[in-house]
Amino acid sequence: MSKKNLAIGTIIFAITLDQIIKIYIKTNFILGEEVVIFDWFKILFVENNGMAMGFEFGGKTGKLFLTLFRLVAVSAIIYWLISNIKSKVHNAVIVGISLIFSGAVGNIIDSVFYGVIFDHPTRKVATMFPEITTGELFYGKVVDMFYFPIWSGNLPEWIPFIGGDLFTFFQYIFNPADAYITIGVALLFIFSKHAFPKEEKEVKEFTENHKE
Repeated sequence: MSKKNLAIGTIIFAITLDQIIKIYIKTNFILGEEVVIFDWFKILFVENNGMAMGFEFGGKTGKLFLTLFRLVAVSAIIYWLISNIKSKVHNAVIVGISLIFSGAVGNIIDSVFYGVIFDHPTRKVATMFPEITTGELFYGKVVDMFYFPIWSGNLPEWIPFIGGDLFTFFQYIFNPADAYITIGVALLFIFSKHAFPKEEKEVKEFTENHKE
């Protein structure tokens, strides 16, 4: 398989899977509904304005800025991906960048379109393509559902500032797009010599030139 086809295949598969899962959750779960798969793995439907780990800032203006920033970032990522395809780097690097791109696009789709292609009930499941919706383009919320509360308990008293507090690991709720970005970054870290060959070479040359 060519590197171009590998990238295209990865992106199509990843974005499609992300949206299928999100649409299923959105149209089959009430906001806040939880299904326990295991004690340490739950499906919990929540929404957020698109910041990492559910953080928010700036209200509607901040939301719009974040979406526009992501659109610019996606343009940079696709340029980076094309450059690496032409450079014939390791396939893992192509997959890593493709996953980062897919994750960014997956959450952008939510942010840009979910406000208008779904209605927004509070105590029942959402309807896709309703006759009337109160949402706005560019102001949709990102759908999250994966929750892994692997451990929960009170922290030891000797820990500064947070000792004795209730703590849950892992407390954040995320979606497939978030997972793609994490996996993509991990792949680039593991294969950093292939992903950033010039930088690695420059560091090596600098170190050798400055040996005492």
